[in-house]
Amino acid sequence: MGRLVFLFASSLLLMVAARTVSAAVLEHSFYVQNLTVTRLCKRQVITAVNDSLPGPSLRVREGDKLIIHVFNMSPYKITIHWHGVSQLMSAWSDGPEMITQCAILSGNNYTYNYRITKQEGTLFWHAHSSFLRATVHGAIVIHPRARHSYPFPKPYREVPILLGEWWNANVVDVENQALALGIGPNISNAYTINGWPGDLYPCSQNQMYKHRVEQGKTYLLRIINAAVNSHLFYKIANHNMTVVAVDARYTNPYVTDVVVISPGQTVDVLLTADQPVGSYYMTANNYASASGTAVGVPFNPSTTRGVIIYQGAPSSTTPLMPVVPAFNDTPTAHKFFTELTSLVGGPHWVPVPLNVDHNMFVTVGMGLDVCPPNVSCQGRPPVGAALSGNMNNVSFVLPTSLSLLQAFFFNVGGVYTTDFPANPPVQFNYTNPSINADLPLLFAPKRTSITKVKFNSTVEMVMQNTALIGVENHPMHLHGFDFHVLAQGFGNFNPTTDTLKYNLFNPQMRNTISVPVGGWAVIRFVANNPGAWFMHCHFDGHNSVGLSTAFIVENGPTPDTTLPPPPPDLPEC
Repeated sequence: MGRLVFLFASSLLLMVAARTVSAAVLEHSFYVQNLTVTRLCKRQVITAVNDSLPGPSLRVREGDKLIIHVFNMSPYKITIHWHGVSQLMSAWSDGPEMITQCAILSGNNYTYNYRITKQEGTLFWHAHSSFLRATVHGAIVIHPRARHSYPFPKPYREVPILLGEWWNANVVDVENQALALGIGPNISNAYTINGWPGDLYPCSQNQMYKHRVEQGKTYLLRIINAAVNSHLFYKIANHNMTVVAVDARYTNPYVTDVVVISPGQTVDVLLTADQPVGSYYMTANNYASASGTAVGVPFNPSTTRGVIIYQGAPSSTTPLMPVVPAFNDTPTAHKFFTELTSLVGGPHWVPVPLNVDHNMFVTVGMGLDVCPPNVSCQGRPPVGAALSGNMNNVSFVLPTSLSLLQAFFFNVGGVYTTDFPANPPVQFNYTNPSINADLPLLFAPKRTSITKVKFNSTVEMVMQNTALIGVENHPMHLHGFDFHVLAQGFGNFNPTTDTLKYNLFNPQMRNTISVPVGGWAVIRFVANNPGAWFMHCHFDGHNSVGLSTAFIVENGPTPDTTLPPPPPDLPEC
């Protein structure tokens, strides 16, 4: 009997030791401060983390706990959002300003504390205050636990590829000017790959990202769209890529010669160096879905380049250039977005919940607002109106005195209402451009209106693009959850026929969905994470004028499904 007890105790200790070895506590310090860099012939002061652009990559394993001390030494208030991290029972660390916390003021600090749970792949972190995420961002690389492996052959090396935008201006001023004029922000001056604009831009011959490869080796490229307002096409001359994950969720292998990636999305691809020894350009250029519509949205038509250089390639070799997609190549974008599927049975795969508790049909698009005091509103017809985003004819307004999460936790009234409509208040022909003449639809009321749902309830949302102001592909990001993408299509969603298209077996999972230009997308998720969770357009120019909403998920029945109290250093408003 004593021997059996000893063996049982030894086995228990081994199990505990194995769990301890496979999960670690990782501590980092982020110093947010001014950094002077030179891009496009100009010295520019930017806001950056730890004196780098992009900022530091966080390399973790699934199950690890992260403790990140953020010291705001910049002149601006700021928060940091860990984009795509589920923040299971750690909502106080999610980061969106006035949703889960007030901003970290200049000279102050705050510690984020959370665990990576049942997610593997690539995510990223970025500022969640004004346009600062243009330069305040970095990769989150999530490896499997120790002694666990990828569901694909182990790559020779792993390479973060962060796609971004660059302004020859202070990005906070760019946003403030747009709000002051009631129009969209000025377009960026360049696109970037890992912080570099590439040799097609002025003074940038030596400011190009370069990656050296060995012939025959396979590399895992962790592609992140950290751009503020641009969907992007990504290509590598003469090379195919195999998609193996999106938004830190594994996919069935999908071979493609182009990756289409919206702001806030990540795509992991395997790249095999299987071409003749030489040099090959990688490129990123804009997918501008709203161009050519009545709204006439301007965009930057330029291309950023990096280069893949094979070991042994002569330095005099001229890199091969891929044929980049046209800026309005919606068929290519839609094909990529819709053909990805989840790896059923793979690590952390989640089956689709079949019973829905809360159905929502939500219109997503732009509209107008009465020009506020001290705003000129000269750039958008009718004169005297400002751009305003809305969902179901509600233009979301952030609280000012207390964050949503604080109001929920402390049961403070008057901060938000729970009357966000589950359906449009008026039904209309959503994708017909003639609706632009309907002024009541154009002008949506502004309020802090959210949806409250029960813990563990299943939410299904049909997001319907509208033609108000102009049709556009909207990248919608949900904090706190990954969701199944059941279907996507063009035109007005038809519940009779389009529900038959639902993929209930292996739909891709994401945290950011590109609602097709002039079309719709259907998502479904289980609200198993108590707290206040933001849902917004990841075009910062649209998010800043109200194209967003939020969910309050109530506490569960047990202590481990109840939101813990806020940390003592939570910033005050």
